[in-house]
Amino acid sequence: MNRRRGLSARLRLTLSYAGFLLLAGALLLAVVWVFVLRWIPTADARSIRRTFNGLIIIGPNRSDLLRGFAPAAATALAFLLVFGLLGGWILAGRMLAPLTRIAYAARTAANGSLSHRIRMEGRQDEFRELADVFDTMLEQLESHVAEQQRFAANASHELRTPLAISQALLDAARNDPTRDQGELIERLHTVNTRAINLTEALLLLSRADGGSFTREPVDLSLIAEEAAETLLPLAERRQITLDVSGETTQAVGSAALILRMVTNLVQNAVVHNLPAGGTVTVHTEPQHDAGLLRVENTGHPLPSELVPTLTEPFQRGTERTRTGEHAGVGLGLAIVHSIVRAHNGTLDLTPRPTGGLVVTIRLPGTPQASSPSGAH
Repeated sequence: MNRRRGLSARLRLTLSYAGFLLLAGALLLAVVWVFVLRWIPTADARSIRRTFNGLIIIGPNRSDLLRGFAPAAATALAFLLVFGLLGGWILAGRMLAPLTRIAYAARTAANGSLSHRIRMEGRQDEFRELADVFDTMLEQLESHVAEQQRFAANASHELRTPLAISQALLDAARNDPTRDQGELIERLHTVNTRAINLTEALLLLSRADGGSFTREPVDLSLIAEEAAETLLPLAERRQITLDVSGETTQAVGSAALILRMVTNLVQNAVVHNLPAGGTVTVHTEPQHDAGLLRVENTGHPLPSELVPTLTEPFQRGTERTRTGEHAGVGLGLAIVHSIVRAHNGTLDLTPRPTGGLVVTIRLPGTPQASSPSGAH
């Protein structure tokens, strides 16, 4: 916004300090005038006092004192003005020095560098609190930007892979007209299905992060039963026992998004399980003003350092996801995390001592205002 240039804050503070000091001096001189000089007689009435030895002392009148007092008062006021301007300029500079560092950090961030931090020393006050808040904001912005860049790179790679496979299959078919067309069509259909699933997952992730959905009362127990019924054939093929328990549990949110969230959790629990004979337990439970959903599955032991990375898109610890029969697109728990965050809920991942994972989700049972979050 274009604005007319005005006085700097330091100059305004300097003038304020000097004006206040000058006003205080003027009030002090006014007090001297009112309470001292008013007792001095005028020129018509001299102050005469007779002593015991017969001497008569004639004191000065008000005019005499005023002629001597006025120049001294003017000099004192001039000194106070100069002293107030000089001292106010120095004090204002020292007081506003933290704002200069904060303004420099803001300009640096505006130019694209989010790694700069103020890290102001000293005791806690308003300026240091502002600097700490600004540092926290820069840290969060840097984290969100890095997350978005990493997500964009991974998503581009995942979207490019099926397109590259399709291009290779089409080139091979063009170079070899005698190749079996049925096999080619089947492989193209598989690759295209994966690309569509990935695109839909990205759109769902964007929708959840944006929070653009209608909130309504939802029964988590019914959604858990629907998700389990949908994935029961998959669990039976993998010889996994799928059990749903609990009672009516109310939450507030989007029924479609919550269903997708529970479906992803149950599917992950079934896929990342024992080769055979594993179990998946889905439990719902009301808790005060929140609804609790717990999905627990058996499986191989998980290292503690791996658990925080499970909600990262396309990531599993330090390695990228690999495609497979039921590998999905690598966005299952990332979508779950985004849906929980969009509903102002909490997500807790705990590895089981004997192997597998326990996922606990708490969703508000009453409407809450959406909290700002960084979108992918």
